[in-house]
Amino acid sequence: MLQKIAVIGAGTMGNGIAHTFAQAGFTVHLADVNPAQLDKALQTISKNFDRQISKNATTEETKLKALSNIKTFNSISAGIKGVQLVVEAATENTELKLKIFRELDSHADNDCILATNTSSISITKIASVTKRPQHVIGMHFMNPVPVMKLVEIINGYGTGKQVTDSIVELSKQLGKTPCVVNDYPGFISNRILMPMINEAIYSLYEGVAGVEEIDTIMKLGMAHPMGPLQLADFIGLDVCHAILNVLHEGLGKTHYVPCPLLTNMVAAGQLGVKTGKGFYSYS
Repeated sequence: MLQKIAVIGAGTMGNGIAHTFAQAGFTVHLADVNPAQLDKALQTISKNFDRQISKNATTEETKLKALSNIKTFNSISAGIKGVQLVVEAATENTELKLKIFRELDSHADNDCILATNTSSISITKIASVTKRPQHVIGMHFMNPVPVMKLVEIINGYGTGKQVTDSIVELSKQLGKTPCVVNDYPGFISNRILMPMINEAIYSLYEGVAGVEEIDTIMKLGMAHPMGPLQLADFIGLDVCHAILNVLHEGLGKTHYVPCPLLTNMVAAGQLGVKTGKGFYSYS
């Protein structure tokens, strides 16, 4: 039974995943090479609990217990010692993830499951740098992790059925709804979502409509809770750009080529919520 979990990377997704596991009663090792990022993550988790408490979604007692379940580490090798599952939540960069998985494979216990929160990178490719491809799987959480119910579980070419079954059951323990898919570029969520976001950006780029008009039409006309341009800001325009490139490289279809406006915004450092400016201003 999985009880001790390591999360690699203390950014937005990493702290959300740590929060969710800790709240469900798991012991969580949160590892990041940047001590300041670990401090920021703990502050964010505390604030997010306060938000839940203000909405009567949880209690102060639950918050304190969950925070006591989280231990922080400045190195991967120390953070994964003795854990039964590692969830990697580093930046969406192929070479970085491959480097991390080589290190995980070297230091994790032999029966430890190695999961990645990647939103588009091949699980099979990540597994190929390890000696345990049967223990490697995708566990794609949605942002914000404590709120969103879906976990997209991605089987690599060599992922063992027992590992898949364990991750499905674990997701249910977290109060999530697991959906199992196979390892093709973008999986399901981003293979369908990113072309929509890209088309919304093209519509803006070509002057078909403004930002608010595009988002309002999709919210009111299609019952989407958030418009595609606002959603892109929350995901991060750099992340959207990277995923579209993965889709284009893997599937070869021109509708996955990032819109020039998106490319320029990323080059200019206007990445959405995390930089304070994207299609909307967040100052």
